[in-house]
Amino acid sequence: MSANAPRVALIHALPHSVAPINEALAREWPQAFRMNLMDDSLSADLAAGGALDAAMHERFQRLAQYAVDCGSNAILFTCSAFGPCIEAVARQHAPLPVLKPNEAMIDDAIAMGTRVGLVATFAPTLDSMRPEFPAGVPLECALAEGALAALNDGDTQRHDALIGEAALALARRGCGVIALAQFSMARARSHVARQTGLPVLTTVDSAVIALKRRLGAA
Repeated sequence: MSANAPRVALIHALPHSVAPINEALAREWPQAFRMNLMDDSLSADLAAGGALDAAMHERFQRLAQYAVDCGSNAILFTCSAFGPCIEAVARQHAPLPVLKPNEAMIDDAIAMGTRVGLVATFAPTLDSMRPEFPAGVPLECALAEGALAALNDGDTQRHDALIGEAALALARRGCGVIALAQFSMARARSHVARQTGLPVLTTVDSAVIALKRRLGAA
């Protein structure tokens, strides 16, 4: 690692998020040093408890503080269901760049000026992301039922097919762009584009571009 290489902390709540963002950074920004932190109990605990309570906020603060203590120049969280926790971390550590996984993609989707079709495979992600779109932005949401379970079982073909079906339904409802809400869904981008004939945004690609810009490497 170069002494001048930026250290980017990637904090994961789902194992499936690790490869997509590391591959994107290796491809688009190989100079960045990647630090991966994983707590794969976060999503299970959220699904069981149903709320981002004080204990969950404290866990995010501890994860972020560890990344800061290790000399990170930026923090990117890779699970989309924890928006308020990540926003609190960003306030705590300003002006250090702290990005939610979806914020850059949301900006990109809004800039396209069309009805946005948002697809997720984890229901709490939709609950978290809907309020992040400004009022007045035309938004349609769909849950790809069973896709995350298929991915957990190693059936990537079914995972991608179910996302494609959900995206096609949104296209038929007048959406002009499809946004894939989770890092784990990035692998389905090409399939969704073929299925819908629409531009497809992923959190992974948008986040890498935003990180480079925030750290002056664009």
